[in-house]
Amino acid sequence: MAGGTWTSQSKKQPGVYINVKSSMEQSVKVGDRGIVAICEPLSWGPEGELMTINAGDDFTSYIGYSATSEKSLFLREIFKGSERTSGPAKVMLYRPAAEGSAKATAVVGDLTVTARYQGVRGNDISVSLTQDPDQSGNYVVRTIVEGLVKNTQTGKTVSDLKENDWVAFSGSGTLTASAGTSLTGGSDGTVKNAEYSNFLTALESRNFQILIYDGADSTIKEAYIAFIKRMRENSGRKCQAVMSGAESDTEAVISVKNGVVLSDGTTLTPQKTTWWVGGVQAGANYTESLVYAQYPNAADVSPRLTSAEIDEALDKGQIVFFEEFGSVKIVSDINTLTSYTANKGEAFSLNQVIRTADTLTSDIYKNFSQNFVGKTQNNATGWDLLKSWIVGYLNEIQANGGIQNFESDDVTVEAGNALNAVLITLAIQPVAAVEKIYITATLTD
Repeated sequence: MAGGTWTSQSKKQPGVYINVKSSMEQSVKVGDRGIVAICEPLSWGPEGELMTINAGDDFTSYIGYSATSEKSLFLREIFKGSERTSGPAKVMLYRPAAEGSAKATAVVGDLTVTARYQGVRGNDISVSLTQDPDQSGNYVVRTIVEGLVKNTQTGKTVSDLKENDWVAFSGSGTLTASAGTSLTGGSDGTVKNAEYSNFLTALESRNFQILIYDGADSTIKEAYIAFIKRMRENSGRKCQAVMSGAESDTEAVISVKNGVVLSDGTTLTPQKTTWWVGGVQAGANYTESLVYAQYPNAADVSPRLTSAEIDEALDKGQIVFFEEFGSVKIVSDINTLTSYTANKGEAFSLNQVIRTADTLTSDIYKNFSQNFVGKTQNNATGWDLLKSWIVGYLNEIQANGGIQNFESDDVTVEAGNALNAVLITLAIQPVAAVEKIYITATLTD
């Protein structure tokens, strides 16, 4: 189904094309949010494949490490949420292929044991073969990862053994005893920039709200920015990218200025704090702002910024962390849009406003494509049906506190330029959280 924005009524493909603009005065069950996408070099797991990890899942099945491992830190931070908002519902994780990566292996007599995936995690695997006390000639074969038995099976010959979640068996002949043989030679390799392009290609047809880039390569940043802007403007996919140090002047990109120090002493660079920022941005809904949202289990910021440095970062549209009363918080929930126009006023620099506009756009697109395009006649009766749905939908958003001052007359539906086109105009005024409170106190006698 075609979608995106429009400048004139000249589209070729049937679809729903939606523009969101602000006025000169800057006025401007509801759809779900909560999907993060990230390309992360790993030490275990399938390469070149989008894996979907739901909140609460055991990470081991996907990356080979439990939730308590240092290797799982990026997922823990993404799913963490804040004191007022949830983390994402799911993460779409892509392991890029790496040049020079290798699977760990071991040989025990006629048996060759090979790690299921490339990476150094395979070097933590060992196998033991002990004689089966219940059946002469049989061996009990155990696959062990960091001292924990992950799989147990029995057999007399190599062909009796079946691949498990950790290793594959190959060779021919009979099994021989081994108290424990470690796999060696596993290597992570080096990820080339082209693999990030492969990730974006795989992601293009998927639904997500936040795309995270946790690196510092300027070429990859530019590719992500171009991709996310194309998704918003040409494909009707309302999503944002989170990265560090970007000055891209677009509501499509959220940029992180500084990092944090966790309560256990771990310092997260600005690149690594994109994990948490991306997660809370995806999990927050259109009624929630992240202004002054607390970073859980963070004790300090790194580096600390002066007031002037914070102002400078805010002028560039960057997310800034500061420490206050023993908590680490976000100064302002903004994106990198800093040049305002009649169609994109200052309100579009606020991520809560973007969440409202994106929720509205995505829900209208989905509902119209499923229930109206090709099914509704382009006449007064059809226009009434379209308007009735939009008014009911916006009343729900208003009841939830996402918009204000909405009336049914703010929606008009009329014939478009072509016989099969409809033109819909609606006006909404998003609600944003209070950020600035000015108080004048007068002392009297």
